[in-house]
Amino acid sequence: MKKVLVMLFLFLVPLNVFGKEDTFDTAKSSIVMDLDSGRVLYENNADEERLIASITKIMTCIIAIEKGDLDSEVEAGEEILKMYGTSIYLELNEKMKLIDLLYGLMLRSGNDASVVIAKEVAGSVDEFVKMMNEKAKEIGMTNTTFSNPHGLDEETKNYSTARDMAKLSRYAYKNKTYRKIIGTEEYRVKTDNKSYLWYNRMKLLGDYKYCTGGKNGYTPSAGKTLVTTHKKGDLKITVVTLYDNDEYNNHERLAKYAFDNYSNYDIVDKNDFDLVIDDNKYYVNKSFSYPLTESEKDNVKVLASIDDSINSGKVGNINISLNNKTLKKIPLYIKEEKKKENFFTKLFS
Repeated sequence: MKKVLVMLFLFLVPLNVFGKEDTFDTAKSSIVMDLDSGRVLYENNADEERLIASITKIMTCIIAIEKGDLDSEVEAGEEILKMYGTSIYLELNEKMKLIDLLYGLMLRSGNDASVVIAKEVAGSVDEFVKMMNEKAKEIGMTNTTFSNPHGLDEETKNYSTARDMAKLSRYAYKNKTYRKIIGTEEYRVKTDNKSYLWYNRMKLLGDYKYCTGGKNGYTPSAGKTLVTTHKKGDLKITVVTLYDNDEYNNHERLAKYAFDNYSNYDIVDKNDFDLVIDDNKYYVNKSFSYPLTESEKDNVKVLASIDDSINSGKVGNINISLNNKTLKKIPLYIKEEKKKENFFTKLFS
């Protein structure tokens, strides 16, 4: 058995190109992460554990979407009587669909909505908190501890880091329902008790044209916290800041920094992949794009590793590296030519 190594030459054209500008960060902890690849484009004390306030509700929302029946009617019980702070003002025994509660949770940061959702999805708030911590572990949030579904921190406290919250934002953003909720500026709902009209408290949505959604939070102990998502051209990012007194301006600055300094490059395109060696044709079934600075693009290498003793199925990998550090391995397959059968071959077979 021998392996054939083939260096593929790249002609990288950015999917979007913008200028460069330095940034000024006012947060105690912050991060900018590419939503597609997970690459960190900027960070500042990103692994420092802090109270996170109402951005906790991102986890509450995505678990409810994944585990709950969004069309089910949910009745508000006595759990709402202990809630304070931001609220959607549910009344005792009032019924509302779970999907509507999620809009109230994310647009108005309803603490009352959070405990009603938790009880509906898991049977109790305590059981729901267990689900939150299990999900955090599942998606690689290694420095996060949830103690409640709302983020209030006078009795129980939720700790996380900017990096972990970016991982959560990236995970949740993959869900279409979640994206729709956080990208909504205005929402109306009617119950048997009353009608509601909610405007999104996250002010950057609508104010900054590249912002696609997010969730804000605040307690005196946590300070102002904010998670946002943005899209410009083909580059999609999430920005997280913890303890930041200028959170909205800072998110716009950090997003602009990412858009000015990085472009998304289509490195391997499964629909435009042409590799032929000794009359053998090869293909991939996955594409790969990655955000790069202008100076980095010449340091990307793509190497095809082929085992020429295999003549069907997977025969190797496409190895993509930046500055000799592997970014991605994509399985490489060989195309099997179908033999055309004539009339007599088909007849006798």
